[in-house]
Amino acid sequence: MSTEMSAAAARRTAVAAQGFTDPRPTGVPSRRHLLRVLSRTQLIQLDSVNVAVRAHYMPLFSRLGAYPMSLIDDAAWSHSVRRPRLLVEKWAHEASLIPMDDWPLLHLTKRQGWWKHYREVVERSPGLVQDVLDMVKERGPIGAGTLERELVGDVKREKGTWWDRSDVKHICEYLFGIGELTTGARRSFERLYDLTERVVPPEVLTRKVAPDEGARQLVERSARALGVATEPELRDYYRLAPDVNRQAILDLVDAGILEAVTVTGWSRKAYKHIDARTPRRISGRALLCPFDPLIWERDRTERIFDFRYRIEIYVPEAKREFGYYVFPFLLDGNLVGRVDLKADRAAGVLRVPGAFAESGVDTARVVTELAAELKDMATWLGLSGVAVGTRGTLAPTLKKLTR
Repeated sequence: MSTEMSAAAARRTAVAAQGFTDPRPTGVPSRRHLLRVLSRTQLIQLDSVNVAVRAHYMPLFSRLGAYPMSLIDDAAWSHSVRRPRLLVEKWAHEASLIPMDDWPLLHLTKRQGWWKHYREVVERSPGLVQDVLDMVKERGPIGAGTLERELVGDVKREKGTWWDRSDVKHICEYLFGIGELTTGARRSFERLYDLTERVVPPEVLTRKVAPDEGARQLVERSARALGVATEPELRDYYRLAPDVNRQAILDLVDAGILEAVTVTGWSRKAYKHIDARTPRRISGRALLCPFDPLIWERDRTERIFDFRYRIEIYVPEAKREFGYYVFPFLLDGNLVGRVDLKADRAAGVLRVPGAFAESGVDTARVVTELAAELKDMATWLGLSGVAVGTRGTLAPTLKKLTR
C-alpha cells in the first residue's frame, strides 16, 4: 500500500529538494555554499550555449544569488595540494560536473549513453584510438581540434586511405563516455582532454563499487535531488538502464530509503525519499536556465507545475512562441512566467526581448519580483543594466521597472 500525496504537496517537495527553500547567503558565497547546492542537485549539467550565461554557472545563481564564477571554475578545472578538485566532468544526465567521489558510481554502473554510437569508428580504427590516447598522454590537456590537426593534418585525406578528421572527435567523445578520458581543463569552454588517471585521484579511481550497489547509490541520489518522482524520472537523472533502475528502486523501498506514494493526478506510481521535506509554503524567486535540474525533464515540469516548456533554439524565428533562449521564472514555488534572455556584452546590457506571464498569476507582483531578479542577474554578469523589448504581457511594465 502506498501513501497518498496531493499534487501541491508533491510540487513543494520537489522544489524544496532542489534547494529553493534554503536561504541565500548574506555574504559572498564560498565552497561551503557550492557543496550545499551539490548536496541538493547532486550534479551540474554542462552546455555550450552562451546566449545569456553558460548553463553550468546558472544553477548556483538561481539558488545562491550573485557569486564569483571562479567558485565553479576552481572546483572543476584547477587543482593544488591545498585546494584539490571538488568536481570532475563525466557523462551523467548529460555531460556534467559531478562530485569527485561519485566517479566510481558512474563509471561502474550500467547506464545508457550516446558514446555507443561511435563504437563503429572504434572498431574500424583501433589504431586511431591508441594514437589519441598516446597524444593525450604526451600533450594533454589538449583539445579535439589540436588532436585532429596533429593526427590527420589540415588537408582532408581521400576517404578510405586513412581516417577522417571527424573520426578523431568521435573517438575523443567515445573515450570520454567510457571514462578513459575526462576534462583536464577548459579554454574558453573548449574541453581539453586528459587521461582520467591524471585528473581523478588514485584512491577514487581504484575504488571498486559493485554494479548493483552503484545503482542503488545513484538512484538514492536521484531521489534525494527530486524529492518525489516516478520510476522513469529517477532513471533519467543519471540515465540508468531500465532494468537496473527498477531493481535499485525495489531494493531502496525494502531498505526504507524510498517510500511508494500515490500523487493525485499522476498516472504513474511515485517514490519519495525518506528525508524529503514538504514545506507548508515556499517563498523566494529564481530565474532558471533551460538546463536546471528542476525543469530539465519537460514532461515532469508540465505535470508538476502545469507549465509547458520547450527550448526554441532550433525553431525558425518566425515560428517561435516565446523566444530563442527562454528562462522560466520561479516565484514562491510556482513557475509564473518566462523571459527570453540575451547578454549583450558589447552594449553592456542584459536584453529581454520578451517577457510573459502565465495565466492566473498576480502579474503586478510577478513583474516586480522579476524586475528585481533581472537587475541582480545583470549586475552578477557585469552588465550595466536591463534592456526590455516589446514582446509579451509583462514587457511594458517590466521596461518601466528596469530603467
